Amino acid sequence: MARVQLALNVPDLDDAIAFYSKLFATEPAKVKPGYANFAVADPPLKLVLFEKADADGRLNHLGVEVASSDDVSAAQARLSETGIDAVEENGTCCFAQQDKVWVDGPDGAWEIYTVLADSDEFGASSAHVDAEGDSLCCASVPEAASRCC
Repeated sequence: MARVQLALNVPDLDDAIAFYSKLFATEPAKVKPGYANFAVADPPLKLVLFEKADADGRLNHLGVEVASSDDVSAAQARLSETGIDAVEENGTCCFAQQDKVWVDGPDGAWEIYTVLADSDEFGASSAHVDAEGDSLCCASVPEAASRCC
């Protein structure tokens, strides 16, 4: 199982949850302070929402959720063979223990990841940063940034 991930910055999390619940006819799989995610079956989509009222844009980052750590490793090897630098980053981010790699595309960051387990903590600061130098993991959620960045 693999599905595309779309991570959005939203000004009001409750409003966004209400809208996307109706749009995709499903409730969020996880809701935490400043954060929610949906595991949409049709179309196969992992929709991630970060409450960030002052964001310069709606797109936070893109990704591909894969089934296993082996799939993450295979993607990293395949990308490396094509000359794309994939930065490994395993640990806790977005209230989940994950194995992942990041790549920088011409239009922004992509992550390829698998979720190993849920976590009550947002996670540690990401080594991968956006154009302003902010961690992509923690900078998105102000409450998390004060705990982990």
